[in-house]
Amino acid sequence: MIPHDLPKAINAVRVCGYRRHWSFCVIEQNLVHAGAETELLHHGLVLGGARSGKSAFAEKLVLASGRRPVYFATSQVFDGEMEARVDIHRQRRGDEWTLVEEPLELVDLLANQSTQESCILVDCLTLWITNLMMAERAVDDEADRLVALIESLPSNARIVFVSNEVGQGIVPMNKMARDFRDHAGRLHQKLAAAVPNVWFVTAGLPQKLK
Repeated sequence: MIPHDLPKAINAVRVCGYRRHWSFCVIEQNLVHAGAETELLHHGLVLGGARSGKSAFAEKLVLASGRRPVYFATSQVFDGEMEARVDIHRQRRGDEWTLVEEPLELVDLLANQSTQESCILVDCLTLWITNLMMAERAVDDEADRLVALIESLPSNARIVFVSNEVGQGIVPMNKMARDFRDHAGRLHQKLAAAVPNVWFVTAGLPQKLK
């Protein structure tokens, strides 16, 4: 069924422009359509493809929690293009966020910094997997540690994970790319089973899966 406010969401894209504002305009119109609670009651996983609006939606969830927003960035900047992408994210978030950068030791960081006063956004898990692979770490073991941590955290902890869905395209031609796809798919399944809230974002439209 088409939601009654969908035309307003589409118009928001036209009015607000593309680069800086479109994600928030569309996401704000579609929070209710997605079944997204105004208060995030527990952990969440937000999946989507590249430029799907998943990060903007996850940021809205964190801000709606009313807690201190903390951004855990797993990216590593190696070139000008990546630096530009990071700058866009920083400008969109604004100064109210606390930024923590950690490409590898995500599990230990979450264990030490998850509090009842904060809501943590991890963006993103697929870059974390890439970093682990490049460091020749045991990716599946680290993924199991992450899931075990999530299941052991106090009930008042709040973490939102963002990750790219990379398993819906063609089969990658090389082994490393196939391993990456498989690691991501396995982690998504395990984490989706461990958290009570899961969304999939397509073209700025979040769909509640769980």
